[in-house]
Amino acid sequence: SRRFPQAIIVGVKKGGTRALLEFLRVHPGVRAVGAEPHFFDRCYEKGLRWYRSLMPRTLEGQITMEKTPSYFVTKEAPRRIYNMSRDTKLIVVVRNPVTRAISDYTQTLSKNPAIPSFQALAFKNLSTGLIDTSWSAVRIGIYAKHLDNWLQYFPLSKFLFVSGERLVSDPAGEMGRVQDFLGLKRVVTDKHFYFNETKGFPCLKKPEGGSKPRCLGKSKGRPHPKIDVQVVQRLREFYRPFNMKFYQMTGQDFGWD
Repeated sequence: SRRFPQAIIVGVKKGGTRALLEFLRVHPGVRAVGAEPHFFDRCYEKGLRWYRSLMPRTLEGQITMEKTPSYFVTKEAPRRIYNMSRDTKLIVVVRNPVTRAISDYTQTLSKNPAIPSFQALAFKNLSTGLIDTSWSAVRIGIYAKHLDNWLQYFPLSKFLFVSGERLVSDPAGEMGRVQDFLGLKRVVTDKHFYFNETKGFPCLKKPEGGSKPRCLGKSKGRPHPKIDVQVVQRLREFYRPFNMKFYQMTGQDFGWD
């Protein structure tokens, strides 16, 4: 039958959410929607019945999942998810907000090469070094602020914070934590991964007698444009207090500073 998701990957954009979902789909206990439904941010007026109709059919004991990374920064999303079910497990994949912002910019640039430079968008005023927090690429990385909004509805125990960096450097280790959090047997282990040198991140080995190995698409692992060292330094300083607050809130040091 189709059920509401018991677990949702709610964030963050350019953090590694697609990789996490693809790795999870290897697990026989997980059934997930392929495309991002964007229900709790863009399509809420279509109603919960419509939302459930998007879900894959599951057997007893299987977990239904979806991922829409923009939920994490959507003000109404926590309340809306809470109203669907206060037992929903929430997964947030985070990575260094500076690299995340650059990756975000790189993605936009590939679709629209005419956009202004990274530093023109990142600063309100370059000479004073004032950061423009209204630019979404910058705003998304202020994780502590967004998490505050979620904690008004869900206790910390409903969250798992996945390190986007460790998802690359130690996919099996990070996947172990995710499977434990979801109450699943640790089926996805290091035997499922190999490191793809060209792309610079892990890919799934081909299943027994299955098709070719599964790597994420061309849009993943794009080379980033060169950005002035001082711009990067200024952004690091800007994010540091927010990162520290985030480490305190989650009880996890992600090692970005």
